[in-house]
Amino acid sequence: MKYRKCASQCVGFNLSRKSNCPGRPALQRRALLKLAALSTIARAQATAKPNPSPSIHSTEPNTMDDVIIIGGSFAGLAGALQLGRARRKVTVLDTGLPRNRFAGHSHGLLGHDHKPPLDILAEARRQLARYPAIKLVNARAESVSGAIDDFKVLTGDGESLRARRVILSYGVADQMPDVPGYAESWGTSIVPCPYCDGFEVAGQHWGLVWSSPQSHNQVRLFHDWTDKLTLFDDGHDIPPDVQADLARRNVPLVDGRIVEIAHDKGHIAVNLDTGRKVAVDILFANPRNKPSASLHESLGLATVATPAGIVLKVDERRQTSTPGIYAAGDLTTPFLPSVTQASSQGAMAGIFAQQSMVV
Repeated sequence: MKYRKCASQCVGFNLSRKSNCPGRPALQRRALLKLAALSTIARAQATAKPNPSPSIHSTEPNTMDDVIIIGGSFAGLAGALQLGRARRKVTVLDTGLPRNRFAGHSHGLLGHDHKPPLDILAEARRQLARYPAIKLVNARAESVSGAIDDFKVLTGDGESLRARRVILSYGVADQMPDVPGYAESWGTSIVPCPYCDGFEVAGQHWGLVWSSPQSHNQVRLFHDWTDKLTLFDDGHDIPPDVQADLARRNVPLVDGRIVEIAHDKGHIAVNLDTGRKVAVDILFANPRNKPSASLHESLGLATVATPAGIVLKVDERRQTSTPGIYAAGDLTTPFLPSVTQASSQGAMAGIFAQQSMVV
């Protein structure tokens, strides 16, 4: 017992130093044998031919991923992070055109408030590089076929990828109206979300473009940020009860279609087909949008109609109507889409996809 105790206490000492420890001879022999074995392994590795790392551009037959994520913005990268940490092999396909690329800063994302959204995404990609199971690929997905445990994704480069699960997070694209100055102002002086941009312009004169009955709810909501609000009907018929509520709230209602957005001395000039020009400090609008790709159509996935367009229908585990295909982000968010929601949904889609493969 004393000998064994001494030997265990000697582990890690310098073998070149003299010692009276009775366990030293045996320990030294074991250490030398271990060093010799490691040396043999190192020589074998040095002479062995390198094994090329896998690539989707390889001419060899494709190996199957656990998950292919289509869309690598906030939702897609959040899903990839969870899967990579679970050591699941995942490929993220992305074209580098996030919806909020027009915004100068992103707000409301804990730890990243008031940072440029493209900077946040760039840092996220750098962080994902530490996970060997995650592969980020700059490519567009042209089609998805197959079924659970064997999906096939064809990229715009002509590569065919396979995976057991698929996550759709390719987002939506806002459809700019054919109004001069509108698209040029989008994301800066024309914005959609008070939670994203309201704090920076609180107390200023806001304008709101009526787009659906949801706009009436925004009139009530905006009161937390400003008492100066003007509503533009943009050619819509506003119900009498809404008009009465606007009058009670002292919210001016401006008739006429918007025909031009201009800028005058730091203000936004909203030009109408009636010939009237109304100046505001910031204009809130919710133009219609549509999914950034049509993969859901060819897959026959169930959708839900919203005032602005459609979103994919998902269950409580973020699975679509097709088993094995999950979805997250603006593509599935019917109300107040945001970076925070997209990141949360993407993380959960990754977790649920991973859990579905556990045996």
